[in-house]
Amino acid sequence: MEIYIEQYVEYLRTTKKSSDNTIASYKRDLLKFANYFKSMGNDDIRSINETNLNSYILFIEKQGMSVATVSRNIASIKSFFNFLLREGIVQADPSEHLKPPKIEKKAPDVLTISEVNKLLEQPGNTTPKEIRDRAMLELLYATGIRVTELVTLKVRDVNLKMGYVECHDANKSRIIPIEDAAQNALTAYLNGVREGMCHDSDYLFSNCKGTPMTRQGFWKIIKHYAAKAGIDKDITPHMIRHSFASHLVNNGADLKAVQEMLGHADISTTQIYLNSKQSRLKEEYRKAHPRA
Repeated sequence: MEIYIEQYVEYLRTTKKSSDNTIASYKRDLLKFANYFKSMGNDDIRSINETNLNSYILFIEKQGMSVATVSRNIASIKSFFNFLLREGIVQADPSEHLKPPKIEKKAPDVLTISEVNKLLEQPGNTTPKEIRDRAMLELLYATGIRVTELVTLKVRDVNLKMGYVECHDANKSRIIPIEDAAQNALTAYLNGVREGMCHDSDYLFSNCKGTPMTRQGFWKIIKHYAAKAGIDKDITPHMIRHSFASHLVNNGADLKAVQEMLGHADISTTQIYLNSKQSRLKEEYRKAHPRA
């Protein structure tokens, strides 16, 4: 079964041009899927039927996986069998009737504007590392880009004169404006310390060794400054992305514009921030209305 998984991964990489994160997630899901059936004495993908698949889904649900993780596993399996059917490796698709569990869309965890300000105030302006960290944090909140997008930005993707960054995701790109605070932080970084930190790299940000910043490295930076700011929340880069979008929507930004800046393919994904705004308004109503 693993040989077909490798063929499918190659298809995702070269034909679909999926992101590295998507490829890694699908491959991990499918290897776990293959190991389950191998442990059952079944290593032939052609012999797996709808009943087998339902048993597997029941098995992973009992492992305590979240609804979102179970849904992603089902998406991985359905996409895999669709590939196998198209390639003529299987004659029928046993995953055709698999349905993902319903995911209750709840408002994402966000920082308050006060908490964001506290976080962004933490890096100083004295050492190259502090200047770099301030630029990264300001840029993340100014644009709402994903952490992978942040650490893979190139110097040429930043246009300070016009006030925007060009963000690349797989075979797509989008333009996102950056506000004054982020522009100032980037200017201080680019004109002051970047050359000494990044050496000959094309990447916008590097670690202290001069090699490109990693996702994990940036997570540690955020955790450090969150603790320093005394913010009692499990802050992640994605929480800052959520905060960016939520604050824009709460302040009246057009949902379609927010969708475009976030790079969401479907506006229904962006509507979760509208739900967040409505929840906040209801809470304010309950607190203030004399008969609520």
